Amino acid sequence: MSTEPASRRARGRRRRGRAFAGAFAIVIGVLVVLGLAGAAASVALGPRVTDVQVDPAAAVEASGSRLIVTTTQSLAEIDDAQVTVTPATPFVVDTSGRSVGVRFTLPLWDDTEYTVEIADVEGAGGGPTSTIVETFRTPAAQVELLQRGGADGDTIFRTDLSGQNAVAVFTHPHIEDFRATSTHLVISVRTEDDRAGLIMTDLDGANPRELPLPGEGFVSNLQSAERGDLIGYTFTDADIGADGGRESVLFLASLQTPDAEPQQVDVEGADPRVVEWRFVPDTDSILLLSFDGSLLLTGSGGEGATALGTALAIEGIARGSSVAVIDRLEQVATLDLTDATEQPLVAPATDIGPPTTVTPLPDGSTIRTAAVLDDAGLPTGRTSIALVVPDGATSLLDEVPETDAVLQVCVSPSARYVAVLVAPDAVSNAYDTYQIPLPERAETRIVEIESATEVVALVGSSISWCQVPPA
Repeated sequence: MSTEPASRRARGRRRRGRAFAGAFAIVIGVLVVLGLAGAAASVALGPRVTDVQVDPAAAVEASGSRLIVTTTQSLAEIDDAQVTVTPATPFVVDTSGRSVGVRFTLPLWDDTEYTVEIADVEGAGGGPTSTIVETFRTPAAQVELLQRGGADGDTIFRTDLSGQNAVAVFTHPHIEDFRATSTHLVISVRTEDDRAGLIMTDLDGANPRELPLPGEGFVSNLQSAERGDLIGYTFTDADIGADGGRESVLFLASLQTPDAEPQQVDVEGADPRVVEWRFVPDTDSILLLSFDGSLLLTGSGGEGATALGTALAIEGIARGSSVAVIDRLEQVATLDLTDATEQPLVAPATDIGPPTTVTPLPDGSTIRTAAVLDDAGLPTGRTSIALVVPDGATSLLDEVPETDAVLQVCVSPSARYVAVLVAPDAVSNAYDTYQIPLPERAETRIVEIESATEVVALVGSSISWCQVPPA
């Protein structure tokens, strides 16, 4: 049999194999060239953005949120001076590998478009630079308020600042107070048999569960930390009397371990009874004022306490700040908790009268309430709410008529708004008999600080912006 056809077929296969190999090599070569060209183009263009991470909702609620930009190259260190945030807000920058993070040190304004521009972004190995511009919009503000005395009991509502979209999230026969963390509501209640209770829910009121208390007694001064799902309150035994018992003792609890027993803040050698207290923002420290007038800065367990003299009251600590406003016997002063330096409260350029409350803002400004005086220096019955900036310049935000009483002033997390809790028609507006008494009709008036414009008046009290209960 002839082998010639088989030989021809073999030669054909070899030719086709060589042709395929040649074509494959050409394709690989083209891809390599294109890859090198792309890499060269990438380097020639400077670092480019491949991914952006930001949570606008979280940025409105609390300080410390971040915009993280990932690029095509490992980056040279980026300085704060290379970054511009519009509208302006405090921030810090960090660089890690191919990513740069912009951390906002204060909560951002609600319903606002923010632009972050990072100039002269350079690869770690040098080369051309680029400018990165990213824009995002924060959502409209949402708040919770308490309305007492409804047909079904007391109710916490969640609403926007229009006041037209309120939704009931939690109802109970007797709500004393509540606080909102980034993920939970904590509600102080009295049960049908007049026992104290603390109930934790999701922000929408779902999944309620009761938190353990130190015993049978009374809860007061409920507060929540800015982050970490940490709460605190003072506790008094129900059977306290001449024979002793715990009175106004400070306890902390973590909502991340809701079944754990609350932990007492016990400062060695100090009076355990606490009149007022505050979480120090962005730290694990607590500022407290004991029954004997001692002002103490301590760790969350009572360790490492620093004595800061005596005081009459803690007016407040602004979010994102380490400066407290303290009412001393001789004056109201600002106290820097990082080094204990103290300054008298700046005098307003316009005389607004002796302040009745002072609410600090992160930039060193304060919002002060004061009785409006007539030309003879006598009270008119009206109450002014004024902004005093660090150089003393003063502007009137609102004036409450003599028919109404101001019960509390709170500032939104971003310091964009001030909420003024008012008892309308105070003379005829009877109070209930709760531990934290509130008028039958309570109104929360929200004013934008920059424009001194009232945004809305909401029916209810104890707005979730407040760090402490109504006095």
